[in-house]
Amino acid sequence: MTLTVLFAASDANWQDYAAPLRAALADAGIDATLTREADPAGVDYIVYAPSSPVQDFAPFTRCKAVLSLWAGVERIVGNPTLTQPLCRMVDPALTEGMVEWVVGHALRHHLGMDRHIVNPGRVWDPTCPPLARERPVAMLGMGELGTACARALAALNFPVTGWSRTPKDVAGIPCLSGEAGLEQALCGAAIVVTLLPRTPETENTLDARRLALLPQGAVILNPGRGALIDDAALLAALDAGRVGHATLDVFRVEPLPQDHPFWTHPRVTVTPHIAADTRAPSASRVIVENIRRAEAGEPLLNRVDRQRGY
Repeated sequence: MTLTVLFAASDANWQDYAAPLRAALADAGIDATLTREADPAGVDYIVYAPSSPVQDFAPFTRCKAVLSLWAGVERIVGNPTLTQPLCRMVDPALTEGMVEWVVGHALRHHLGMDRHIVNPGRVWDPTCPPLARERPVAMLGMGELGTACARALAALNFPVTGWSRTPKDVAGIPCLSGEAGLEQALCGAAIVVTLLPRTPETENTLDARRLALLPQGAVILNPGRGALIDDAALLAALDAGRVGHATLDVFRVEPLPQDHPFWTHPRVTVTPHIAADTRAPSASRVIVENIRRAEAGEPLLNRVDRQRGY
C-alpha cells in the first residue's frame, strides 16, 4: 500500500524539503506519496511545522504520527485535537550547529575577543584571560542539545555543571536538579547557557532573584527559548553590572522588534535564531526513519511526553 505523507509547513520549507524527503523515502524503500494537499482521512503521516495552517488534527483519523520539523514543540503540544503521537526533531546536524554556536560564543566571551575585534581607540590592552579550567560554566538543560554542548565545553577544560528539573546522570559532567541545585549552579557560574525546553515550569527560569545569585560580570548565552529569561530582569542585571554580557539567539517575539532595548544595549549581542537551524537533508532522514519504524511496529524516536511538554 502506498502511504500518504502530508507536508504541512511553509512554502519555503517545501522548497527545502521536497527533494530530500522524496530521496530519503526512496532510499528507505518506502512507497509513499509526499504531498501538500490530501484528504485528511487518507493521511498516514504529517510532517509538520507550527506555521502550518493545519491546526485541527481531528479529521486525520488514519494518521499514525505527527513528525515535527522543529526541536521545540511548545506551540503544538497543548493542542487538544492532537491525539496522534508527536515526535520532535532531534537531528545530528542540528546538534552539531548548536554545539558550534555555544562553544564559539563561550570562547568569544572567555577570551575577551570583542575588545580586540572592535577597538577603534587602538587601545593596547595586554590583559590575559584565565584558563578555561578557571571559568565555570552552568549548563541549564541536559537534554540532547545541552548534554552535547556540556561535553564539548568540558573537552576544552571548562568546569561544566549541568542542571535540569529532573535528575540526570551524564558521564563526566556533574549534574544537579531542583531549586537548590539551580541556585548552586548559578552561584558559581562565570558563563550560563540556557538550553531548557519552554514549559510553564521553565518560563522565567532566570528571573531577578536567580540573576542576583550570579557572580559579578557573569555571561549569559541563550540559544534555547526566549521565555526562559525575564527580559526586564536581565536588562536590570546588565545595567547593574551583575551580568557582564548576554548573547541571545531566541526571543519572546521573533523577529525581535526594532524598538526592543536588546538591539541597542552595549552589553547585549543579538543573533537571529541561527544557533541550531534544521538542515533539510539530515532532518529528512530522521523523519523517514520514524516512518519506517512506525510501519515496522517499532517505537518512535524522540516521541514527546505530553505531560512534560517535550
